[in-house]
Amino acid sequence: MRNSTNYIVKFVLIMTVVVAFILAGMQTVLKPIHDLNEAVYNKKSVLLAVQPVLDQSVEAMTAEDVQGIFDQDIEELVVDSEGNIIEGKKAEEINLEEQLKKPEGEQQYPLYVFESEGEKYYIVSVRGQGLWDAIWGNIALESDLSTIVGVSFDHAGETPGLGAEIKDNPAFPAQFKGKELYDESGNLVSVKVVKGVINDPEHQVDAISGATVTCNGVTNMMYKGIKNYEPYLNSLRKN
Repeated sequence: MRNSTNYIVKFVLIMTVVVAFILAGMQTVLKPIHDLNEAVYNKKSVLLAVQPVLDQSVEAMTAEDVQGIFDQDIEELVVDSEGNIIEGKKAEEINLEEQLKKPEGEQQYPLYVFESEGEKYYIVSVRGQGLWDAIWGNIALESDLSTIVGVSFDHAGETPGLGAEIKDNPAFPAQFKGKELYDESGNLVSVKVVKGVINDPEHQVDAISGATVTCNGVTNMMYKGIKNYEPYLNSLRKN
């Protein structure tokens, strides 16, 4: 009986070690594939913000299609809190979640400049808080730096059919197209997600029914996110 018990213990230990080695090997093999898929997903999210000016569906693009646009038509920049371009860095290298945890003066922000048919579009990244977890997105601006071309939103854990609609329902982000971030005096107003009557159509969109907290999160995220880029946007206006 004792020998039988020792055998079982040894067998379990050996199998545990073998399985651990297999899992470690699989992680090593699969990590580059995972990283590539994540990079393509993030780049598609950026392109979704300029979907209205693209001649093909972003969702239908292959990884090669996405990378081709990034190589040919997109300039990746990184700007600091004072609006300076940080040389030697690319936007895709910046983790906005980590940056926003730093003191404001140390934060860096990704910026994508997409050029199509002689027009430049500026894509900024924003991040905020929904009902349950983080929400984030990309906002594409026309060359006037106020008119929204398009937006894309995503989330970590909003409720399906409610807060998750910021991503899952195309009608929600579509509302932002053509909205203005600044008023006639040049003050940042951003775009508010409101429930009920729209009384400022240039700066308001309809809220998602039953998702008040998430919609408020989008409103706050939009304003604070654009505010981070204002020093850089103001420097462009002066040129």
